[in-house]
Order: sequence, then structure tokens, then C-alpha cells
Amino acid sequence: MSVPTRTTAGATPSADSARSALVNGVKPDDLSRDPAVDAPLGLAFPDGFGWGAATSAYQIEGAAKDDGRGESVWDTFSHTPGRTKNGDTGDTAVDHYHRYPEDLDLMRGLGLRSYRFSISWSRVQADGTGTPNQRGLDFYRRLVDGLLQRGIEPMATLFHWDTPQALQDRGGWESRETAYRFAEYAEHVYAALDDSVPVWLTVNEPKTVVQNGYITGHHAPGKRDEPLAYQVAHHLQLGHGLAVQALRATGSSSRIGPAFNLHPCYPADDSAAAAAATRLYDGYENRIYLDSALRGHYPEDVLADQGPDSPFARSIRDGDLAIISAPVDLLAVQYYTPYYVTGDGDTERRHATSKAFWQQIYPDGMYDVLTRITREYGPLPLTVTENGLPCPDVLGPEDDIDDVERVAFLRDHFAAAHRAIADGVPLESYHVWSLLDNFEWDQGYDERWGLVYVDYATQRRILKRSALWYQRVIADNAV
Repeated sequence: MSVPTRTTAGATPSADSARSALVNGVKPDDLSRDPAVDAPLGLAFPDGFGWGAATSAYQIEGAAKDDGRGESVWDTFSHTPGRTKNGDTGDTAVDHYHRYPEDLDLMRGLGLRSYRFSISWSRVQADGTGTPNQRGLDFYRRLVDGLLQRGIEPMATLFHWDTPQALQDRGGWESRETAYRFAEYAEHVYAALDDSVPVWLTVNEPKTVVQNGYITGHHAPGKRDEPLAYQVAHHLQLGHGLAVQALRATGSSSRIGPAFNLHPCYPADDSAAAAAATRLYDGYENRIYLDSALRGHYPEDVLADQGPDSPFARSIRDGDLAIISAPVDLLAVQYYTPYYVTGDGDTERRHATSKAFWQQIYPDGMYDVLTRITREYGPLPLTVTENGLPCPDVLGPEDDIDDVERVAFLRDHFAAAHRAIADGVPLESYHVWSLLDNFEWDQGYDERWGLVYVDYATQRRILKRSALWYQRVIADNAV
């Protein structure tokens, strides 16, 4: 299939045409104004700013057994009794695999300039190795072509937690061999999609795999082994570096970087004990990933805390850090919540909590994360690839969903990002999590994070108030 000429983030319809576009029969100006939420703040973003939305493969695609797709750890985990709420699985999810043309038209109607999605490793290689599955690659070719035809820039994530189960059976990310299998998989995807994807992200939120998949056991593969967890962390970082090297070897003009969920860590009080505990907490939350990828070393305090005989320390071989720190073109930042650390290393809550029990609503944390990266790691181009809020969305009598809480959340976080840009942060795009309501991992379908409501019984898509508000923000390029 021929590939349309690649567009830039700024190659979008004019504000007037975007504003007048109908999405599901609704104009953005039909949204009733709430002065406390909807009043423009007058914050204009740089020309061509990449307003977008994000999803991930297992959460939206469904088609779990279609066209040669193999099982992933999330298929196994979600089908294990007691692992997810209500026994929910991603077997069907929101059926994006079959409904992607409708979803692409929805994105165009919203005026999205960028779409960040992930590729299912087991759809490309059923067992995580060997000859790629052409039917799986063809799906992503059609998706990318459809985005380009609609003037939306693709941003593809290679790994969003869905390790092929066959690889997990051979050790998964506990084994350094998985990092090399990941690089081979990346090579197949690069060859299939080439320069039609201008931005590649390697590993999404390695910290979540480490903490939720190997410490608390709340996510796949559902283990509880903290020493082993940091061996997994090293191999995930190694996989990232190998995937960067693999792209460079192709001579591609596309850009590449990792996607890290970063949490600002603040002392809960003014004590020396809280300051010291916060520093180490930050080491595990942020610096173990940032320092290795961007500076070529692991934090000394984390190494000391782990100890020289730990699985983490023993997994690090000569040359690994040079691979992990292969130069990247940008850093993807995902921000949801801050942490307040006490002297004993525990955490406290200081702000309103969202429907997700772990999320405190603190927009200034966005500013602190973005400015810290620029201050401590240099003027690396940044993109926000996830930021959002789950709300108790209820479908109204006229197919309306008045998620005013989400509008207020996004407005305040956009304003924090704007302040960071004004203070010199090279932020080039912002992707709301998520485009669609979807399978929310161990929470099943109980939490709705989307700009677009999905009636799971019928798979009907319905714009929420936040989607209409966001459409206006994109058209105006301003909050």
C-alpha cells in the first residue's frame, strides 16, 4: 500500500474548519459553558503544538485470537480467576481492531494532531520470536496509513506491558534474552512501517511493570518478588537501548525515545529523615530510569540500597549501560500523581484523590516534573504521552456525559504545562489519556478514563463534555 506524504504536527485544518466540524452530530460550541470551568484562560501554545490522545493495544484492540495473534501475559493474567475486577478481560475490549476506521474518523473530527498507540508484540510475533505475522503487521500498516491520510501524526509504542506469554514461559523480562528478542521484534516493526512513523517510543512505563507486575502482583505476570523486580528493571532498560540501536542501524529519519511515568517526590515534613527518605524514594521512582537512559549510570543510592549481591547488581554486565544510554531524540513523560514521603519511607496523601485510589490531583506536579527534566537532564525535547483522570461517567438521557471534573483536571494540567513552556521547557506535544474508555488492567471496565464514552454492550462511541472541550482547545491552540 502506498504511503501518503508524511505531515507535520502543525499540518492540521484551520481553526475555523476544525471548529465547525461535526463530531457525532455535535459542534464544540454547542457545549454549555460553565464559567468556572469553560472560561478560556488565554494561554496560547506554540504554533504547531501536537495536541493528541493515547491508547494501548491490549486495552482497546480486542480480537484476541484473530489473524494469528498469540497470547500475551495479559491474556493469561486476565483469565486467571481473581486477578481483575468482575473477571474482565481484553478479549473484546472496545473492538478497535475491527472498528479502527470509525475511531480514525473520530480522531479527525476532534482535530487531533497526534495519536499515540502501541503495537501488540504477540500480534506481530505470536511466540515473541521468529518470522513476523504479516496479518498483524498489515493491521498496523492500515492504521498508520489511515492516520496519515487524516493529517494525524502517528506515535507508535513498541511495548506497553503485553509480553508474549511464550516468552514469559521462558523467563520473560527476568531473562536478559528477552531484551534481545525485543530488539529483533522492533526490527521487524521498523521494516514494516519504516519512516511513516515519525516518532517511536520503546518501552512504556518500565516502572509499572516492575512495581505492579513483580512487587505488588496487581498486574501481569502477577509476581511478588522485589529483588527479582529490579533485575526485570535492568532488562527492560536494556531492551530500550537495544531497540534504539536497532532503529539507528536502519538509517531511519524517525525519532525515538523511552516513555517514563515520573512522580515528583516531596518530603512530608521538614525533618532530615524525611529528606533522606524522599531522596531514595525518588531514586526508585524516577532516577533509576532517567539516570540510566540519559546519563549512562544507575543512581549510587539505589545501587547501595540494593547491595552488590542483589539480583539487580548481578544482572548488570559490562557495556550494558552504554547500550541503555544510546542517544535518544526525545523523552516521553507520563504524569499522574505526586508522592509525599515520610521519614520512615512511607507516603502520605495531601490532595484530593481521584476515582483511582492511587491518584492525587496536583497539577503543579506536572510543572515540577517537566522543569526538573530540563534543568537536570538538559534541553531534550519532551512530549507528554499520558495524563488523565478517571471519572464516574454516566450516560445522560440525551447521550450526554457531563464529565466536568475531567475538563477541570485537563485545564489545570494544560495550564501547568504552559507555564513550563514559558519557563523554557521544550515541550512539543501533549497526549491525553485516554482517547476511549477501555480495559483498565486489573480494574477491568470499572474505571473510565476516555474522552469518548464507550457503551460496552453495543460498542457505540459517544463524545463526553471533555472531548468537546478538548476539540475547542485544539482548534484555538489555546486553553
